[in-house]
Amino acid sequence: MKLKSALLMLVLTIATVLTGCEPLMVLDPKGPQAERQAHDILLSIGIMSFIVIVVFAILIYVLIKYRASKASPDYEPPHIEGNKWVELICVGIPIVIVTYFSFVSVQSNHIVEAKPQAYADKEPLVIYASSSDWKWHFSYPKENIETVNYLYIPTDRPIEFKLYSYGPITSFWIPQLGGQKYAMSDMITTLHLAADEPGEMMGRNANFSGKGSAENMFNVTAMSEKDFDKWVKDVKKTAKPLTENKFNELLKPGHLGQMTFTGTHLGFNPPPNEHHMGSDKHEEDHTDHSQMDMDMSDH
Repeated sequence: MKLKSALLMLVLTIATVLTGCEPLMVLDPKGPQAERQAHDILLSIGIMSFIVIVVFAILIYVLIKYRASKASPDYEPPHIEGNKWVELICVGIPIVIVTYFSFVSVQSNHIVEAKPQAYADKEPLVIYASSSDWKWHFSYPKENIETVNYLYIPTDRPIEFKLYSYGPITSFWIPQLGGQKYAMSDMITTLHLAADEPGEMMGRNANFSGKGSAENMFNVTAMSEKDFDKWVKDVKKTAKPLTENKFNELLKPGHLGQMTFTGTHLGFNPPPNEHHMGSDKHEEDHTDHSQMDMDMSDH
């Protein structure tokens, strides 16, 4: 009775604690990429839970059916040859499970690495996201704006992030929009995301890159295209220009709040020349650095 009461109290305590928890961000998707990943996570949890339940049921059955009997101590059971059906099931079922998971993983990886199909007919918003100790710099080349530690994006439009780092390897991650991808100092990695609805989200560096990496986070605000265009106009009217000296100052190790500038660092401190497009190898990098410098001078 004491054991049953203790187990019951444990279950009730866990249930009470979990009811006060917020939903996991990866299971609260706000974009097509994140929605696909959340689906795969729930699918994996469901299949693995079923397997665990079946295995425990078989274990309980075996423990009860073949528990110690009153046979004499010198009793020797008869020799039994292996059962081919049991061996086939024990080997075949894991092969089927692994094969299915492999198929789903490859298919999902192709989907989340490519431009969101729902917005295939729309021009992507290109944002250069670079990290330094311990902050994030977001450059909008077409809008000629740069922000620090916060990100504004329009909804219902593909976002194409160009990731790189001014320090150690970091990992760019917005859990409610998609999976993480590394930002490195010698190459650009491309990440395709999109937001389906307006709202506030959190992004962070998911990689350990020094003592300040735990606080290397940024805020993400998704808004309508109209509100995004209004924000761009307001920034151009009120923000100060980003100079090379100011940018070099921002690169120094330390934590900063949110900052906004007109102009970007892409002209005087361009990103690496090498590109890694993930599975989207057929796509050409439509933002050439020399052309980008010309665009900067036009502004």
